[in-house]
Amino acid sequence: MAASPLLQKEADRKDGRIIVRDGEGICHFHSDLRNARILNEHLDELDFSPEDCSELCAAYEEVFHHRRFTGRSGTFFKYEGLGSIYWHMVSKLELAVVENALGLCGRSGNKGKETGPSGECVEHLREIKEGIGVHKTPQEYGAFPTDPYSHTPSFAGVQQPGMTGQVKEDVIARFLELGVTVREGRVGFRLALLDQGEFLEEEGEFFYFDIEGNPKYAKVAAGSLAFSFCNVPVFYHQGDREAGSLVYEGDVRSFSPAEGLSEDLSGDLFDRNGKVERIDVTISGI
Repeated sequence: MAASPLLQKEADRKDGRIIVRDGEGICHFHSDLRNARILNEHLDELDFSPEDCSELCAAYEEVFHHRRFTGRSGTFFKYEGLGSIYWHMVSKLELAVVENALGLCGRSGNKGKETGPSGECVEHLREIKEGIGVHKTPQEYGAFPTDPYSHTPSFAGVQQPGMTGQVKEDVIARFLELGVTVREGRVGFRLALLDQGEFLEEEGEFFYFDIEGNPKYAKVAAGSLAFSFCNVPVFYHQGDREAGSLVYEGDVRSFSPAEGLSEDLSGDLFDRNGKVERIDVTISGI
């Protein structure tokens, strides 16, 4: 900054559209200036002379060295540059927040009821989820929202469709949000991230495929939700206390959601051998 009287003058002017000072007094180019084109547009609005524009643009490029960000093929493709949304990275962020949120959970009281993460952490998770394509309209997303796309540039809808790594992160994050965890070969149910809005207000019907690939339907009561894990239907119900049960070769067995399934029962679930027919978990405090 000291080497450029023009930059020093702009910083002292405290206009804030080109140069801003952070809390420690260090000067930066404004975060909206993603490239030299946008910088030039701002300079035109501020009536800088051509010489001053050239000096500021040269300083900007010297700081950011955009030409060195060459991407996989030697140069950025049109939607892989600065200002683009890389959807896979959004899903990675979602997964990281879910994992950290569960890591902040603990057990309290004699019954071992799980304590949830902070409200701020959950709020961040909800905000990130709203950014994923499946939560957008086709008009906002620029394509069918549940299709995975690689990037969205600033000038168009989503680009480069395909089964990107984003799908993996989204699936893992969704199961974790539903409370399904696997630790040391045992399936557990950590329910701290479940949202009240997930539960049905009226009775519904759940469609899934069994281990043979046959379509199946199951009734879901009001105040419950359902999903499948390893082709086994899992039903969550709201109640006064936490409890778990499963149908195993026609018999009903109980388990503690806090402790999860035994290693043997988890193994049967993973093997998809048909021995575990259904899992029910009752949740309190939702």
